[in-house]
Amino acid sequence: MPRRRSYDQYCAAARALDAVGDRWTLLIVRELLAGPRRYTDLHADLPGVSTDMLAGRLKEMEGAGLVTRRRLPPPVAAHVYELTDRGSALLPVLRALAEWGAPALDEPRPTDAVRAHWFAIPLLSALQDRGAGVVQVTLDEGPFHVRTGEDASVEYGDGPAEGAVAHLRTDLATCRALAAGELTLADAVVAGRAAVDEPSP
Repeated sequence: MPRRRSYDQYCAAARALDAVGDRWTLLIVRELLAGPRRYTDLHADLPGVSTDMLAGRLKEMEGAGLVTRRRLPPPVAAHVYELTDRGSALLPVLRALAEWGAPALDEPRPTDAVRAHWFAIPLLSALQDRGAGVVQVTLDEGPFHVRTGEDASVEYGDGPAEGAVAHLRTDLATCRALAAGELTLADAVVAGRAAVDEPSP
């Protein structure tokens, strides 16, 4: 494989950008933070990326030690991509980028694709404050879930979750306000912009 382009600067930020600064790389990480994904699933949730570009980025990310590829056992017999520990360590980077970018989110443009789980990272802080457990979030665009550990670790996944301690129903506009820090989850519930159901023990 040809050598990746480098800034050739002896700087930690430059070295990081050598690995993740190319177009699509961090968005691939965003998708894989939700768990192992097949190539076709990645392509479906990265609208606008060409098959050649996605395949090339995945190879580069494998070479950089961010991603591994493994074959699922029968009867599935499919390959999936998943993050290494080094790749998973990019979650705080994406959280910081999402926090920085949240004020720039206005109404979706006509050309914007939308996936529900893309709001998981911006909502991590709001949901992490609820304590340990799994919260399932449902938007009109679909469900995703956030799992917080006793050690304050946090992860998310696409789709519904079994054993959720709470179910949150809200909309994109409220998600934007929560992500931008303009609204707390408690205030959203009081205002009727969000509903939280907590199953009885």
